[in-house]
Amino acid sequence: MDLSIVIPVRNEAANIGPLVAEIRAALDGRLDYEVIVVDDGSTDGTAETVRGLKTDFSRLWLLRHARRTGQSAAIRSGVKAARSPWIATLDGDGQNDPADIPRLWELVRATPNAPLMIAGMRQKRRDSGVKRLASRIANGVRSRLLDDGTPDTGCGLKLFPRALYLDLPFFDHNHRFLPALALRQGGEVRSIAVNHRPRAGGMSNYKIFDRLWVGIVDLIGVLWLKQRAVNPDVSEE
Repeated sequence: MDLSIVIPVRNEAANIGPLVAEIRAALDGRLDYEVIVVDDGSTDGTAETVRGLKTDFSRLWLLRHARRTGQSAAIRSGVKAARSPWIATLDGDGQNDPADIPRLWELVRATPNAPLMIAGMRQKRRDSGVKRLASRIANGVRSRLLDDGTPDTGCGLKLFPRALYLDLPFFDHNHRFLPALALRQGGEVRSIAVNHRPRAGGMSNYKIFDRLWVGIVDLIGVLWLKQRAVNPDVSEE
């Protein structure tokens, strides 16, 4: 199998069906892939919708968290269950475009044995002005302190080796710092421009002020991890 696509969702019943259809349109006949939807304690019909999609799509899997544990935990559950050595992540709201995946996949094919993470960089973001401003400030502060060379770590579309991800330190909200953590681990990160669409349905789970304090604490923690990284050059004899 070439690729496992991991989609963390919470209350995305209106969006998950069209998103899975777009994934199939983009990848069927091009890649050997699977789709793993991780339902993080949804209270709407998300799980029922995915079960309905599974009836004629054998590549689709559903994992469920009994209660909400956060996007990072949902991504980790999906990656741990994945059968492919390569992982692609997408947000469940449909704002990431699955049509970008084949282009990103061609890049990783050129370096199959490298610890490479490709981070999407959203062009012409279809979000509110407040959300774009908050993201711009957060990206600027993070980039200055962590020097991760990644202009848009908040983009949900990423490709990376499963083994690299599972070697990274795990903590709540670590999905916001994956490029910096990959670099700390000795990996390489490339940012690639990708499409971004408006949310078609449902309600955003993004709460700007709820995340502000947590983001600051996490940033300090990742900076501490980065400063204490040790990556020995190991040779086998």
